[in-house]
Amino acid sequence: MRKMKRVLAVALAGVLVLSMVACSNKSSKEKDTETATTEETTSPDNSATEESEAPAATEASITGSITGSGSSALLPLAQDAADKFKATNPDVSITLNAGGSGEGLKQVAEGTVDIGNSDVEAEAKLEADQAKDLVDHKVCVITMAPIANKDVSEKVKSLTKEQLIGIFTGKTTNWKDVGGPDEAVVLVTRPETSGTRALFTKYALDGKEEASNASLETDDSGTLLQSVASQKGAIGYVALSYLVNNDTVGTIGIDGVEPTLENTYNGTYPVWGYEHMYTKGEAKDAAKAYIDYVMSDDYGSQMEALGYNVASKMTVTR
Repeated sequence: MRKMKRVLAVALAGVLVLSMVACSNKSSKEKDTETATTEETTSPDNSATEESEAPAATEASITGSITGSGSSALLPLAQDAADKFKATNPDVSITLNAGGSGEGLKQVAEGTVDIGNSDVEAEAKLEADQAKDLVDHKVCVITMAPIANKDVSEKVKSLTKEQLIGIFTGKTTNWKDVGGPDEAVVLVTRPETSGTRALFTKYALDGKEEASNASLETDDSGTLLQSVASQKGAIGYVALSYLVNNDTVGTIGIDGVEPTLENTYNGTYPVWGYEHMYTKGEAKDAAKAYIDYVMSDDYGSQMEALGYNVASKMTVTR
């Protein structure tokens, strides 16, 4: 009996030794497998691993500075587009001023600004040798509306082309002569350098020379709007963009057609023109990227919300 217990003890010890050896071999093989897997993942020769670790390609950031001046009619759009352009291009500096189309064209021709904003073509304001060096970018269409103090516009909703010419050339001096109140006509005029004046003279006054009122003359559309709103009997004209969300004055139609974006698109309202961004030579770098953004489809809906027409949607051209 004692001998049999000894035999069983030896046998059990043998089983334990074999089990430990087997576990040891298994553990060794698992470690070898893990090591091989790790070496394969980190191997510099593994092209799949290299692709996953490579940084994603990014679009080159636009940098630089842009200066512009000119048309006050185009300024609201130019500033809005600049703000949105900078939101995705924060390293670009943009400085914009008004001053009138003539001044903007003069400065871009002299090279003191990158972009000259204008309501008219460069040839209308510059000598031929200056204009030939400029490149035109027709960024949108602008509609010019006659506006009057509300005491007038509440009674005079529309004027014939002949009546409008009579008022702005100084021949008609009292509103009662065209169906309005018995009040003197007060012209709020623009200087001769104004592109807005040139456009209005050509398409609203059929080229007739506009009378000047030195005491109420400005090419700042915001100031002109305030002058018309505060002066009884006053009349002037501004771009539709200055009338968005503004009811301090009333608009006056021409030959029964109201000045609206829709009527400009369909060609029934006559007083409109292209807005130009001129550069001296081809646009480059940040200035080119900015102008391309202004003319892009992405900006088109915002352009209309600001009171400007998208040039590509016009059914008539000039």
